[in-house]
Amino acid sequence: MPKFTFAAISLDDLKSFIHLHEGFIGNYEWNQTDSIVLTEHEQQRVTEVSAYLLNHDTTLMNEATVWGKAIFPLLILAEQNNIEAWAEVTLKAQYKTFELEGVADGVLGKSAIGRIEAPYLVVLEAKKGLDAQNPVYQLYGQLLTAAHLNWELNGNDCQEIFGCYTIGDTWKFIRAEISEITSNRPVLKTEYSREYVEKLEAETILKLLKSIVQR
Repeated sequence: MPKFTFAAISLDDLKSFIHLHEGFIGNYEWNQTDSIVLTEHEQQRVTEVSAYLLNHDTTLMNEATVWGKAIFPLLILAEQNNIEAWAEVTLKAQYKTFELEGVADGVLGKSAIGRIEAPYLVVLEAKKGLDAQNPVYQLYGQLLTAAHLNWELNGNDCQEIFGCYTIGDTWKFIRAEISEITSNRPVLKTEYSREYVEKLEAETILKLLKSIVQR
């Protein structure tokens, strides 16, 4: 049985073992945030993060610095009840005809006794530079793995999973539906948000994260 890692997976790999249906960038029900209200504390923290980023060039920061100062603070603010933000989470799943494994840079999911039990949002921090790989295919691998983990818990054949990748302080969100999980060729359908620049749109990004958690 072939085994694929998130870091090395390609579009050809994906098409060899799943049916992939990629949608469009657009305004969907899931990326509308008008009904989401931030608390006073959340608004204050978002303002602080935005103010910091406006006075720093995130394109010159390394990935770890951007993650610590820009990305993870918003993930923490999106926590609710037992839905927590974790960094560097190992994910592994075995489908009928292939295996996937690797480390997600960030996860928002149901936590239980010191572990993430059900990932609802996986976050990939894309690498910079000319030799960097397309982050979308790595994220697809993470979404498939998260869907299988959730399927193991609830048994629903169609799993709704969210993901996003970040480049510097720019976020792009993906909604995925993974179905026919027990078949030889599972189905992955995707929809995409536009890009959001955190130094200018931190409030919108947090509202979108909170909306995903509430689902």
